[in-house]
Amino acid sequence: MPEVPYGVSELLRPLFGRRARRRWIHLILGGALAMPYVFVGQLVVGPATGSRYVFNELPLQLLSFAVGLPLATLTAALFPLTRPLEAGAVRSLCGVDPALLARGPARSRAAKGRAAAWFTLHLGFGGVISGMSLAVPPFAGFLTALPLLVWAGGNEFVGLPGPLDRPWVLALAPVAGVATLLALAVCAAVSGVLLARWAPALLGPTPEDRLAAAEARAADLAVRNRLARELHDSVGHALSAVTLQASAARRVLDSDPEFVREALAAIEDTTRRTVGELDAVLGVLREGDAPGTAPAPTLGTDLPGLLRRTRAGGLRVTATVGVDPDALPPVLSREAYRIVQEGLSNALKHAGDRTDVTLRIVLDDGHLEITVENPLPDTPTHRPGGGHGLRGIADRARLLGGTAQAGPAHRTWHLHVRLPAKGPA
Repeated sequence: MPEVPYGVSELLRPLFGRRARRRWIHLILGGALAMPYVFVGQLVVGPATGSRYVFNELPLQLLSFAVGLPLATLTAALFPLTRPLEAGAVRSLCGVDPALLARGPARSRAAKGRAAAWFTLHLGFGGVISGMSLAVPPFAGFLTALPLLVWAGGNEFVGLPGPLDRPWVLALAPVAGVATLLALAVCAAVSGVLLARWAPALLGPTPEDRLAAAEARAADLAVRNRLARELHDSVGHALSAVTLQASAARRVLDSDPEFVREALAAIEDTTRRTVGELDAVLGVLREGDAPGTAPAPTLGTDLPGLLRRTRAGGLRVTATVGVDPDALPPVLSREAYRIVQEGLSNALKHAGDRTDVTLRIVLDDGHLEITVENPLPDTPTHRPGGGHGLRGIADRARLLGGTAQAGPAHRTWHLHVRLPAKGPA
């Protein structure tokens, strides 16, 4: 099959290329959607003009079409889902950037008006192009084959009027047929380009839509951040603790069997609790909190176990708890537990085992204060991972309306968190 020359191909692409064909299909769909309104228009035009057969006369057909378009505008304005349905068709067929089109139904009056205007334009252009697509190809085919028909059957067979029964008319008939088809393609291509250009303005998101989308993205990001914090604090702490407990047990395997037994018991307890906490974290991904999901740890119920497991890893923790953990609000108790857990985890990872750590949890002036201090090692212990714990502590404190400060002071690492004991958290 001979190839089309490159120059001719580039010239015909705007008329018959893939994008032009898809836009033509979009216009044909508009014509199909216009048909019910044209039928309604026929019911109005027929009695008004006294004609029983409206579709036998082109002027009455066009009048029925003109009467039906306002009805299309009205139904589009009353039906909010018009915008997402039309936007979906434009995304699929018109080659418009999806980011420029709204996805949800039209809510405001202005958005409904723009969607109705688009629907009217789609049906208007689509109805005209559909009618031309039905009428022009047979007519163009007849013109193209006219010389052959006259040659085969004579003018009596074709029935040409006298003025058209000329040799030059027959010679130009195929050219006129091809030109008619090209005119149809040009009309369809121009209509498709115009609709694609108007689509972002009429089907694009309103400021309210952009605000709703931003809020949805912010909510999704908040959930992802919460998941990241929970996974880091629970699983990260458990892995650090288990690593140090196993390391400490290995060093005294022959000399202190009792310590090894305690370390192995602590590893077992840590991993068992972490599995439950991981299940609770993954529950965030489900529809609400799934039944049977392990509750999140809190100061009141889980602080003693956390201290026991941390000490089993070789960290010498001196804890001062000057508040009744069971009297704290559940959210505050849960977040405070995670902050304490992360503070001890940082000491485990960066100061190493056999380090003295001071933990103080007190209630002062309506605020829960959490302080974790440990001496800085001569040679800092840097373990793989890290870098997110202090940011997670700061995020938790900020969400509760509190503050968090961390840093070295006089060869001591100092973490101080101050959280309001009561408030909107």
